Amino acid sequence: MRGRWFLALAMSAMLSGCAVVDKMSGEGEAKRIRRIGQSAEALVLSIRDTGMTVNDNPIVAFRLQVRPPTGDPYEVETRGLVGRLDVPQVQPGAVLPVAIDPKDPSRVALRIYKDK
Repeated sequence: MRGRWFLALAMSAMLSGCAVVDKMSGEGEAKRIRRIGQSAEALVLSIRDTGMTVNDNPIVAFRLQVRPPTGDPYEVETRGLVGRLDVPQVQPGAVLPVAIDPKDPSRVALRIYKDK
């Protein structure tokens, strides 16, 4: 009985930890936007280090010029989890695929990786 209680407690802590990481990194919301969002491109205007990492991969703050398929370009700020080896590919001047939240176009998510 004691082993089951410990296992349940450990699983609860692990799942809570995943939820905290998703909230802090913005990945939970980004996955939702990637799933339902409109595809577009965005020009990276600037990046900065947020000081947060997930599995040694940085969470990067981006200022982007979103270029929707219809309408005028506009600027947004967002965060994204970027693999350490991919940081050189997301520097200012790069054009990246993004998804635009259909309910709030100021919310975008990078589409540089496939969601699992």
